[in-house]
Amino acid sequence: MFAFILYPERDKSLLRRHPWVFSKAVASIVDLDKPSTDQETVELKLCKPAPKKDIAAGALCQIRDHQGKFLCYAHYSPHSQIMLRAISFKLGERIDYDFFKQRLAAASAKRIPLQQAGNDGVRLVAAEGDYLPGLIVDRYDKVISLAITSWGMEANYEHLIMALHELFPECYLYERSDGKARSKEHLPQRVGLIDFMQPSAQDNLQDEHGKALPNSRQVKSVPRLRAPQIAADAAVDGEQISLTEAIPDTIYVKESNLVSIPIDVMQGHKTGGYLDQRQSRLHTYHLCCEFKELHGSGPRVLNCFSYTGGFGLFALKGGASSVYNVDVSGHALGAAKAGVAFNHLDPGRCKFIKKDVFAFLREEVKKGTKFDVVILDPPKFAESKSTLATACRGYQDINRLGLQLVASGGHLLTFSCSGLMTEELFQKIVADAALDAQVEAQIVGTLRQDRDHPVALPCPESFYLKGLDILVN
Repeated sequence: MFAFILYPERDKSLLRRHPWVFSKAVASIVDLDKPSTDQETVELKLCKPAPKKDIAAGALCQIRDHQGKFLCYAHYSPHSQIMLRAISFKLGERIDYDFFKQRLAAASAKRIPLQQAGNDGVRLVAAEGDYLPGLIVDRYDKVISLAITSWGMEANYEHLIMALHELFPECYLYERSDGKARSKEHLPQRVGLIDFMQPSAQDNLQDEHGKALPNSRQVKSVPRLRAPQIAADAAVDGEQISLTEAIPDTIYVKESNLVSIPIDVMQGHKTGGYLDQRQSRLHTYHLCCEFKELHGSGPRVLNCFSYTGGFGLFALKGGASSVYNVDVSGHALGAAKAGVAFNHLDPGRCKFIKKDVFAFLREEVKKGTKFDVVILDPPKFAESKSTLATACRGYQDINRLGLQLVASGGHLLTFSCSGLMTEELFQKIVADAALDAQVEAQIVGTLRQDRDHPVALPCPESFYLKGLDILVN
């Protein structure tokens, strides 16, 4: 086994159980002979140096300090600034199928209370938040949608798929490993139905344009699943089910036992939807209920970057008198409109506006339009430290416009999903936006990613979604 040796003083984050090691922290690489791999401390001068080219991407390695003391096991990523991602801090632990199955089972068990509370959509695994860096697993009713973004998880693809099938034999598996993080690892895209009986990391591979790679099997059918109470193996012998039968175009998942959110696993954002905003959507429902009770009629709601209309559905359920859903995607707005019908809500109280949100807000400010609740849930503005300053200007601009549209006594619900944006910085930006908008405002609530998106204490980067409930006086 190869061991990466860190420079002096570069082991502090690992001693605090932070899972990332950057390339600049690595002093050297050695090849440990087999007896040395189980030693707490090894004599580094007796170890043979090893070139990086000898180490396979995704290989399990050890990380040791400059004196040869064991720190952790980690997976190697040759093309990423994060060269190593820790997977276990226990010397001698076997990183095998049973290891991954246990981690998956432990993470999914923590979601049971959410499911029992009336949520058919939950995040089963939240990458670093659940001690599986580079793995996202979402469950939407009877479909599990997953994304792999690191070489470590890629190297253990078959273990992960087999374990997921064993833990959730009633679910079909679909993969959405097509995000930007995967390209940073120099990994090809992989999108499609997963053959849970014979999983292969070579299936469903695509180029950056979504075209199937040569010699990569594109899975079009899988064995039909039984209900779990009928058979433990869950598969019907010989009977196949097609992609379109296994994965519906739209999956409606019950949320907070109130409404059903439309999810598009195959064509939608990320793995199909945004489960992290569950808590904030429920907050919107209660806000609308309180407003209606206080004023006798429901609030006028503006839902910006509405995607498939989740916030809008909860606003309507809470009694909103009108909901404007604004998004640049006609496809997403179509799903939002269908969601209103599916939930038997009044379509006469809704508008679906296909437009750039910044342009729409500026037009409405010029008109003097006012809303009682304005929701700003934009995509990530800050992709890297180099874009943070530009992102801050974008957040300030959009919050200034949003605040100008809030009626006196109304609320702005504003969010940032940029991990590089701290809570303190975000609050300062919104405060500056209020000054620019010439409004007096107070923070009356804070919002964040829901409980199935846990934050590992040693890894603050796993906290990314922050929101503010702003009362405009």
